[in-house]
Amino acid sequence: QPATRYEMASIVARALVTVDAEKASKQDMELLKKLVMEFKDELDALGVKVDSLDKRVAVLEDRLGGWKVNGQFWFDARFASNDDSDHNSYGFTGNGANDENQFGFAYARMMVTKYIDDNTFFFFRARFNDGSGDLDNWFMDRFYVRTKLPWDITFTVGRQYSDWEGDAELYRALVGDNEGGVWKDQKYDGFNFQKSFGMLDAELLIGRNDNMISDKYSYYDGTFTNGDPDSVANDNAFMEYGLRLQANFSENFYLGLMGLYFDADEVDLSDAVEQNGQLGKYIVGDALDLQQYGAYLSYSFTPSVALRGYYYFQDLDDGWIGAATEDSPQTWSVLLDLKQDLLKFTSLWVQYIEQDNTWVGPRASTQYPAIFTPGEAYPITGDGTNKTFMVNAYQQWGESKWSSFIQYMTTDWDQSGWDDTDQYTIGIGYQYTPQIKFWLAYNYIDYGDKAFQNSGQKYDGGESVILFRTAIDF
Repeated sequence: QPATRYEMASIVARALVTVDAEKASKQDMELLKKLVMEFKDELDALGVKVDSLDKRVAVLEDRLGGWKVNGQFWFDARFASNDDSDHNSYGFTGNGANDENQFGFAYARMMVTKYIDDNTFFFFRARFNDGSGDLDNWFMDRFYVRTKLPWDITFTVGRQYSDWEGDAELYRALVGDNEGGVWKDQKYDGFNFQKSFGMLDAELLIGRNDNMISDKYSYYDGTFTNGDPDSVANDNAFMEYGLRLQANFSENFYLGLMGLYFDADEVDLSDAVEQNGQLGKYIVGDALDLQQYGAYLSYSFTPSVALRGYYYFQDLDDGWIGAATEDSPQTWSVLLDLKQDLLKFTSLWVQYIEQDNTWVGPRASTQYPAIFTPGEAYPITGDGTNKTFMVNAYQQWGESKWSSFIQYMTTDWDQSGWDDTDQYTIGIGYQYTPQIKFWLAYNYIDYGDKAFQNSGQKYDGGESVILFRTAIDF
């Protein structure tokens, strides 16, 4: 029978209540949107709100309408107190690394996303080699497709990274890219599976890395070949297997376990050149495997107060430097995270880290740089344990566009020839637009007295740096 407009509006209203906007197809949502627009006045009279439908359709149209391109870059102007050719502590590692003043990019990235359907998208990211200070070394560091498999399994295939430590909120940088972290950015070409079993989240990775010359788990430092470090480093390939399990007991408490196994290929040393009785940074053996395991937990006493901690250990094959004295290095940390709505005037992040010097991978001292990082001109070796204490305080100035931060970090290297390192940083930020932010910061690093190995030179005292950073998202 013919229906009145109000009867049709009532049918549309019931459809709005019944339909699952997250599961309905784009075509069905567009048809429903047309009906809503046709009977908008009648729906308004019935008190039906259609904002959520409009937003859902807009998201679908945005995702399925084509390619999405976005990016970001940070341009830094750095003015330092010293020009020291033997120890670059504060800036870039590329062009102009030893100049007193430096202008260049902290990083630049370009991201492209293409949604194939509601459950599947393609993504790649190109960036230049962070820290180089110029744009001469662009490369593609992410290139993958992510989709949903049966049984609600999230599947990713391609070149990817896993940031397990970041997912668990176990590190933080105030003004930076959250560089460092023992479990951050595990790079591999391969497969990743994620699945939730109620309160238990599981993630499995299976991958391969064929060239670790510039990655954190590098067996060599590129110093032992005649002009071509890749000649041996390209043979330094391995399979990587990882598993992470996180039990979410409540909104306030979670506990995680994770492990990585790096199964190295046999290494062809025919092109290697021996230096000082050893090859490269590490004493070389065949197929130096590495196993790494860890546990972490977090408990939130209130939404604004959280206590977290982690413990990691490694099992090193014979042949790693220091393995004869310590082949099971450990790292542990405890941290307190206080949000600004608790203290009102500032947020606060307090953390203590201990790390054995024979640990293979990032140093705890470089895990939490605000802007600048104390340089390691020579390797830290031996049975010692470096200890780092850090305090970060960040202030958002109410509803204004202004913010500020203060950081203090000190490291006891527990290493002959290395004095304690203290770092003080203070900065202010202004959010000019949602896409553009400016930072002005002052940093002072006190090295103490360091007798540099090999050269016998000393770097006494400290160094000051003023940074002006322009951060743009587009």
